[in-house]
Amino acid sequence: MSRLLLKLRVAWRILGLVAITIGCWSGLELGFLLRGRRKKIDVINRWVPRWAGGLLWLYGVQAKIDGLDGFPGGVYPGVAADGVGRIFVLNHRSSLDIGVLLTYAQAHAISRHDLAHWPLIGPGARRIGTLFVNRADRRSGAEVLKEVDQALARGEGVGMFPEGTAFAGDLVRPFRPGAFKAAERAGAEIVPVGIAYDHADACYGEESFMSHLKRVAGLKRIRAAVVFGAPVAPDERTPIEVRDDVHQQVSMLVQEARARLGQGPQTESMVYRAGVPDAHEPVEK
Repeated sequence: MSRLLLKLRVAWRILGLVAITIGCWSGLELGFLLRGRRKKIDVINRWVPRWAGGLLWLYGVQAKIDGLDGFPGGVYPGVAADGVGRIFVLNHRSSLDIGVLLTYAQAHAISRHDLAHWPLIGPGARRIGTLFVNRADRRSGAEVLKEVDQALARGEGVGMFPEGTAFAGDLVRPFRPGAFKAAERAGAEIVPVGIAYDHADACYGEESFMSHLKRVAGLKRIRAAVVFGAPVAPDERTPIEVRDDVHQQVSMLVQEARARLGQGPQTESMVYRAGVPDAHEPVEK
């Protein structure tokens, strides 16, 4: 009976993902047609959190969020007061991280290049401004960083996972400098974010992306905690100095998120072996 219920839960969530995506995509396209003088990004920022939040609900993700007080709708604006886009820097543990990011922050995601070719999901992701990168191709990484620069200049937020791949446990691995060099070029604020999950199976392991999604879809409920830190404004420090500072802040925010779940820190021995390259951080130029 339990195996049957698991299969039914996975099937229901796959069908629900398709239904929610089609519904929100239809609303997005209608919004584009009726936007008048509004910017395209305003329509995207209206519909993407609805879509991502709907998927979190569908997959049984219950999130505790800190650091969004005072923001309309409980979503962190993607643009700073000076009109420059913000860079949201997160630790990376699960495919759910992007859903969490898009639900609570106005940001374009950077995703693995093969997702761009998936039916329905790929075209929809392109439509909302997702940036695709192939980490095995340095030219692809350089092109994505150019797109990041352009998005920031337009006043649009970007989410980046500078660990470069998904890892198990709460230890935040060394950050690559790409996000911080982009922040320096644009004069952009960096918003550090820490994420933790209560269930070990929510984390990425040495497996295919589809195997990971299937396991996550089979979980009855997942509790997540997300803590947004204070934005780091542009200053006279080098990108490497800013990187090290933000790394320390994200590490502290992860521990705060874990505490919100009422749990002690997770270690790699508690979760799947990790280090699967899923290309959420472009190659630096």
